[in-house]
This record gives sequence, structure tokens and C-alpha cells, in this order.
Amino acid sequence: MTNVTSREVRLASRPDGIPTEANFTLARTELPALRDQEVLVRNLFMSVDPYMRGRMNDRKSYVAPFELGKVIDGNAVGEVVESRAGEFKPGDAVTSFFGWREYFVASPADLYPVSRENQPLSVYLGALGMTGLTAWVGLNLAEVKAGDVVFVSGAAGAVGSVAGQLAKLRGCRVIGSAGSVEKVKFLREKCGFDLAFNYKGAPILEQLNRAAPDGIDVYFDNVGGEALEAALSAMRDHGRIVACGAISGYNDEKPQPGPSNFFNMIVRRLTMKGLIVRDWLDHRAAFAAEVGGYIRAGKLKNQETVVEGIEHAAGAFIGLFRGENLGKMVVKLT
Repeated sequence: MTNVTSREVRLASRPDGIPTEANFTLARTELPALRDQEVLVRNLFMSVDPYMRGRMNDRKSYVAPFELGKVIDGNAVGEVVESRAGEFKPGDAVTSFFGWREYFVASPADLYPVSRENQPLSVYLGALGMTGLTAWVGLNLAEVKAGDVVFVSGAAGAVGSVAGQLAKLRGCRVIGSAGSVEKVKFLREKCGFDLAFNYKGAPILEQLNRAAPDGIDVYFDNVGGEALEAALSAMRDHGRIVACGAISGYNDEKPQPGPSNFFNMIVRRLTMKGLIVRDWLDHRAAFAAEVGGYIRAGKLKNQETVVEGIEHAAGAFIGLFRGENLGKMVVKLT
């Protein structure tokens, strides 16, 4: 192995509110020579995800915060360049949590092999990746069944767009909220949602009541805030809520107060379950078999917003909070 120099994105400072380019720095690092049972990987695509914002704060969450001056990590898909481990050979496609860098050295245990039959390989960051797995697990947690009325907030995003499509495939009536006319059109025409509305156009509860006058059975929450409060008002008795994300509050310097109508959890005997996808990694084979089949059959769309160049990774991440993505936001490493 010759010396390999890799560019990587590091956290330069902790954001106050919405992150800026100044919170990140692009650095170069020289990788060490391979040792036995190590693999050199070149990343092809890397993921930027809203949950990463929480890890930029200096407080413990379900995972440790990012360290200042250190490379940020996240999901990525790449190809093996060199291997001194029998499990992998050059050219193999793999996913990992070593994103935000061009090259890295890892042990086989840190890599997950994927097939090149599914193209583009960035699908393993979207519908066949952690975001797709999140949608699939969330619907399973909510025990979604045919005939359910399902409301998905942040529905034009990576998780929401897959969750809605999977719910439709299970025979549900699906309603989505998104932040633009373009995104509403995407949900109805490309993803097959029964109804979708622009949450910026009128109060969410008002629009949700028009879309589901008899109430909803399941709420897939990617947003929190006003969307959660509206869903709590629209839930039928014994309804189920999947608490997947709360992007509306990720950049708040102080936590938002809870929904004013939270008592509906008791009155309507609701169930609310939180979801961290890393708890479900041992279900990846079953997920890939089901969802991969839908994708190959053309029954499920993998929508992406692709930004080229690791030097634009920070801008792509910031764009998530400005609603600049349609489907999964990925960075193509060139």
C-alpha cells in the first residue's frame, strides 16, 4: 500500500442554532499502512442526516457528541481498494459509519457488504440504507395494517417518503405534510400518497382535519412541535405514534415545551414508541429482502438530492434545515 492522503470534514466549533459553514473545516490526513485484518476503503457516497445536529452539541444523547477538531462520522457507501483481510477483496462494495471522509482504514467487523446489483450505490444510504430501515422499523413498531389511516410529517424527506410508500404497499390510506408545493406534488404523483398538504399554507390541524375528517390511526413523526400537537388532536382511540424525529426543534437553543394537548394520550388510550435505528441493525437482512424486492419491481421510489464533492458536505448538511432536499440528501465524493 502506498501512502494515501484523504480529505475529511471536522467539527471546528459547536453551532448556536442553525449550523453555518464556519462550524466545519476541511482537512487532509495521511492514512497509516495496512496491517493484517485491515481494509482500505474509498467512499463513493456519504450521508448527511438531521440527527447529526444533536451530536454537535456538547451534551450526551443516545450516542456520544462529536468531538471538536475531530472528523465527523456518518453513514457511507464505498468500495474496497486494498484488503489484508480474507472477508473482503478489492472492488467489493461496503457500507460503514465512516462518512465525512474520502478514504479510511477499518477492520472487517466495521464493514457491511452490499451488492452492486442495486444501482446507484447511494441507494444503500436511502431506501435500502439506514433511512429506509428506519421507515420500515417504524411501521413495524406501530403495527401498521391494511385499512389504517397513516399521517407522515416531513413526508418528502428521506425517511418520510419511504415510510409513506411502504404504508401504501401495506394497504393504508396515507397523508403527508411537506414544506412546498413541489414537495406536495412529489408525494402525490411520485410516491402515491392519497393526500398531501403544505404545512406552511395553513395551520396543520386545520389541513389534517380536512384530509382525515374521521381521524388517523397512525402518526409517523419526523417533525415534532406543531405537527405532533395536531396529530394528537386527530388521533382515533387506540391510535399509535412512532416518535422518529423532531427536526422542528433540533436547532432550538432551549427545548420546546411539550404539546398542550398531551392529555389526549390518556383520553384516547394512545401508544407512542420512540425509535433509534441502531437498535435494529440485526434486522437488516429481512428489511433488505422486502424493500429491495419493492425497488427492483419498481414499486418503491428512491428519491435523492445529490451534492457533489466533499468540500460541499457542510453546505449539504445545512441545507437539510432549509428544506433543500427532496428525498435523501447524499454527497457524491469525486
